[in-house]
Amino acid sequence: MNNKDDETHKEEEGEESPSHSQQTVSDDDEIDYSVKPKFYDPELDDKDEVWVQKKRGGRSSDAILNCPACFTTLCLDCQRHEKNVTQYRAMFVVNCKIKSKQVVAHLGSKRKRGKKGRGSSEAEAGSDMGKTYKRVCCSVCSTEVGVIDEEEVYHFFNVIPSES
Repeated sequence: MNNKDDETHKEEEGEESPSHSQQTVSDDDEIDYSVKPKFYDPELDDKDEVWVQKKRGGRSSDAILNCPACFTTLCLDCQRHEKNVTQYRAMFVVNCKIKSKQVVAHLGSKRKRGKKGRGSSEAEAGSDMGKTYKRVCCSVCSTEVGVIDEEEVYHFFNVIPSES
């Protein structure tokens, strides 16, 4: 039998396809659009903005930082790194946990040698020598989002920024 014969055979047995059924009802037919949903608050965005401004204490921020895995808010007040525009630093965070057992030692970055030779490179990297960092993760999904230094400044490098 071909497909047309199959459909005819099913209709004879009382089996109709959903596309030919008189009982198929679209979701749009069941929704009453004259009644506003109770879960919608048209003033919620304004209330959220007031809450964020209160938390920031009137300061402006370069971005609002979110977890890249679950989009949980991690920071409302941060500064963007001058050279690495995908990195941020902050002192006050939310929804973050410090992995105190996972210490990362920073030995300084490799820099190009200046005209004076080896000495200038060591002097530049010397300020970062010996610093230790602890890993920082999202408290909701445990994704690593950055590190915290000895001075309790958070350095975020794995986040999604949004405009503040």
